[in-house]
Amino acid sequence: MTAEKEPTTIKKYANRRLYNTGTSTYVTLEDLAEMVKAGEDFVVFDAKTGEEITRSVLTQIIFEQENKGQNLLPIAFLRQLIRFYGDSMQNLVPTYLNFSIDSFARDQEKMRSQMTNAFGPGALDVVGDQVRRNTEMFEQAMRMFLPFGGGAGGREDTPAPTPDKTGEAESGTDIEALRRQLDAVQERLEKLSEKKK
Repeated sequence: MTAEKEPTTIKKYANRRLYNTGTSTYVTLEDLAEMVKAGEDFVVFDAKTGEEITRSVLTQIIFEQENKGQNLLPIAFLRQLIRFYGDSMQNLVPTYLNFSIDSFARDQEKMRSQMTNAFGPGALDVVGDQVRRNTEMFEQAMRMFLPFGGGAGGREDTPAPTPDKTGEAESGTDIEALRRQLDAVQERLEKLSEKKK
């Protein structure tokens, strides 16, 4: 077995320049974006303090891509994400997003091939299925974190939050809002699929 390759170290200097220690060259955010696309792992450290700042640099890359008009993140998603900061569900969101994006990445080849088949009826069904699977997994995860498991069944079995427990009520409201959003997306996908038939 071969040992896993160590991530490349990138140092960020006070003048905002980024230095790739692997190639001994200065790089740009665009270069780092290309490294990500090529599957090359890296970590970024502040050259002065030694603090790891990989997350903020990756966020900068996303910001730059969005500013170029390559809009990948829907406004509704960004708003919902902002709402989760400071919310009782905040700690669960990164795990859910990681799981969802990993699942999407694994299924992307299957989705690509169906999309390229002249937008046949199954093309949009794949996306709809993915949304449904993610919703189901998210609901299962939520039930684990709700008091007493929140019931083992689907939506109809989940007890309504009691008004005197504000934390639980907010969680229930957040989950319900997410369900409504996902249902709306599913409905739109189904309508698009019907139009293509």
